[in-house]
Amino acid sequence: MGLLAIGTPLEWPEAKKVASHVRAWGIEQLLAIWNHAKGKERDAMLWGDEIEYLVVAYDEDAHKVRLSLRQADILAALASDEKLLSQGGGVPDLERGSVPENDITAPVFHPEFGRFMLEATPGKPWGIGFKDLLDVERNMKWRRKIAKEHMDSTEFPITLTTFPSLGREDCTIPSYPVSGPKLRSQFVPDEIANPHIRFPTLAANIRARRGRKVEINVPIFKDEKTPWPFRDPTVNYDLHKWPEDDDVRNGAAKENYIYMDAMAFGMGSCCLQITFQAKNIEEGRKMYDQLSPLGPILLALTAATPIYKGFLADTDVRWNQISKAVDDRTAEELGEKPLKNDRWRVPKSRYASNSTYISEDTRLRPEYLDPNLVIDTDLKKRLVEGGMDDLLATHFAHLFIRDPIVVFSEDLKELDLTKADHFENLQSTNWQHMRFKPPPPGSDMGWRVEFRPMEIQITDFENAAFSIFIVLITRAILSYDLNFYIPITRVSENMETAHKRDAVNTEKFYFRKDPFQVRSVEGGAVSGNSRPATPPLLPVEEEYTLMTINEIINGQPDKDGNGFPGLIPLVENYLDSMNVDVETRCALARYLELIRRRADGSLWTAAKWIREFVKRHPKYARDSQVDDEIQYDLVKTVEGITRSEGRDGVGAEMLGRGR
Repeated sequence: MGLLAIGTPLEWPEAKKVASHVRAWGIEQLLAIWNHAKGKERDAMLWGDEIEYLVVAYDEDAHKVRLSLRQADILAALASDEKLLSQGGGVPDLERGSVPENDITAPVFHPEFGRFMLEATPGKPWGIGFKDLLDVERNMKWRRKIAKEHMDSTEFPITLTTFPSLGREDCTIPSYPVSGPKLRSQFVPDEIANPHIRFPTLAANIRARRGRKVEINVPIFKDEKTPWPFRDPTVNYDLHKWPEDDDVRNGAAKENYIYMDAMAFGMGSCCLQITFQAKNIEEGRKMYDQLSPLGPILLALTAATPIYKGFLADTDVRWNQISKAVDDRTAEELGEKPLKNDRWRVPKSRYASNSTYISEDTRLRPEYLDPNLVIDTDLKKRLVEGGMDDLLATHFAHLFIRDPIVVFSEDLKELDLTKADHFENLQSTNWQHMRFKPPPPGSDMGWRVEFRPMEIQITDFENAAFSIFIVLITRAILSYDLNFYIPITRVSENMETAHKRDAVNTEKFYFRKDPFQVRSVEGGAVSGNSRPATPPLLPVEEEYTLMTINEIINGQPDKDGNGFPGLIPLVENYLDSMNVDVETRCALARYLELIRRRADGSLWTAAKWIREFVKRHPKYARDSQVDDEIQYDLVKTVEGITRSEGRDGVGAEMLGRGR
């Protein structure tokens, strides 16, 4: 969600003038945090999850479903519920139907970019006790139940990544005319965005800095009767209300692609995010690095986005669409024009895969780093002079190549080193698939790491399963000192591979062959937890290979028991080593089984299930179009699966039977 400050925002021409000023002050605030908190220790790791919902409203008479723009009303109802606000303590036992008085901690609901979205987090962080993990699914169910109780009878919170017809006529309630002054979209109105001043300003200033509207083109899925070449029939080439309307006439809408032109098509997507609080900064930096190569794998495993703007797409995940929806790079930064007014070519959008590793791990070889990384050398110099080590200084100097997009005039009066507003201005608008988060000034929090690539899943069971899996693999990483390093550029390639249709079953990903510890010592190596000392380090190119997701998750042992062990077996070995009781182990096994079967192809991703639902619908004309009736039946079925979680057999392709 980012920073929801209050103030008077500067329009882009004025914000541009103070960009260097904000960056410099942000670096000073970062150094103040660094010097105060670099030695901070916590007793144990804590973690939390973030669930995002689309709020849909049914019109049963018209057999139609729309996005409800009542976010503010729903949040107000939640905020005024005295019974909910008075609750504190534990987690309700929804399975048994009992909610003991004063034995629950109310979850927290937040606004998001879209006025049709809600974000929910647990009321307090989760611990790492194994029994605590068993509360996660119940808590997620409780959050959805609470959200629904504060909605109208026709509304429901669903966990689809995107609303299939977003950008088509009459897709919201209430309905507004399109082409407002902030987004200047020909598909969605300004009113679709949260009215908090940060959001329309963010959208308008991204467009202004870029010099044109954002350009999102998603390849169309070519079916038997899809017109070919495909030309998006929703695009109006005759609009002349805003100068940006010339974009489509200048080639912004590509042939054989679904075209979208506003931030809402990206930031209106829902996801599942996990944030870990590390014991100390060293542990946090290690988690950041070792989880980074897992990002594309979990993106593909959670694929859930096969429809945009009422069309079947030839991709399965949301990531690149969000990346394009907030891409503020100018023509010079994109390499479309020679550098004249801008400082450098910028290879990625500000929403992108990681470009840095940050751990002071002796296994981090220079060859793993991006040789073409763009950094602000002056800001890096200041960070190093201020006591920060080279790796972390490089990381933040890379993030700070961006301009602050939303600047409040009130924040420019004086530098306050007890705050982090200028630092967070840049930090919170660098949306990478991992985020390294320093402790907020004046708080008791530790160093945190956010795992961001996963798509939201249809059921609370699935969302709990992926959350718990990430927690357990993190514990295995730290317990066994696992090594998943590959060149960071290969991680970026993997993120692109994850977008391909049914990538979980059809594609291979670069991954490290041997995850056990290898540390360089005088040109040789020392052993890890379970391996003898090894010969001198291999060339980097021999440390990793292409693997299927099934091999990465479930392992690829050869006849001698060698080969990549698999993430699930590593987690199971970790659980064995911790002597987890049988009841808890069996409960956790339900979640691991979902991951295992998703990886081996015996259970479908949501993207595949949605695609097959559309193809089997009697109204589908095999022309790639998802009309209102198909959408209504799809969303109704998704709601039913959310309630039953496959117990009635619907959605069993995703969840398994007899769960």
